[in-house]
Amino acid sequence: MKTVLITGTSSGYGRETALHFHAQGWNVIATMRTPRPGVLPESDRLRVVELDVTEPESITAALDAVGPVDVLVNNAGVPSMGVFEGTPMARVREVFETNTFGVMAMTQAVLPQFRERGSGVVVNVTSSVVLGHMPLTAVYKASKMAVEGFTASLALELAPFGVRAKTVEPGACLTTNFAANAAKSASPDELVPAPYAPWAQKVMGDFMGQDQFTKESDVAETVWRAVHDTTGQLRFPAGADAVALSQAK
Repeated sequence: MKTVLITGTSSGYGRETALHFHAQGWNVIATMRTPRPGVLPESDRLRVVELDVTEPESITAALDAVGPVDVLVNNAGVPSMGVFEGTPMARVREVFETNTFGVMAMTQAVLPQFRERGSGVVVNVTSSVVLGHMPLTAVYKASKMAVEGFTASLALELAPFGVRAKTVEPGACLTTNFAANAAKSASPDELVPAPYAPWAQKVMGDFMGQDQFTKESDVAETVWRAVHDTTGQLRFPAGADAVALSQAK
């Protein structure tokens, strides 16, 4: 029986992915920065573990506690929508610490066991923002584009050892906390300076009015497909809006 470790499982795509792998008979290590009871069902094959991807000690402690894993899904992430001019550099660094450096730290921590075993899969969850030019996402997109480039090179480095690396590119999902937080961060009184506000409000209105969005189950199923893919495909768009962007690209 195989084991998957998934970061950022307290809600949204991460939680749904944990449930999906569990339903398929896998052992699931579901990590959260702040575990909360009841978020995921109790099971002898589903273990909730505290893990903060921005803290090296937390990563080490979690991996020591859970033992060997077969698959790492780097899902943990923080949203950031707003005008770049109005985004403090402290916020930029916060986004990169989780979305980019957290992915790298988690990956580096599991690679020795994958390499020594001659098998393993790393799936890095990015975003459909990498597939098109979208306003109000400069910082977020930069953090996710970095992961795309990282994964592409990583896949080449790991191939000689039988280890695979993939990216899953989810579209926008209106039912996740992630989407709600991102929408909040784009409000005129936060990361959007007054001169930009009328334009930003129109952009957000157009976004909310689109007719294609991603379901949480779309992402879970796409992560599952990426884990089992042996064709050499690197990128996997997830959700109708992401697929449409990928095809247009």
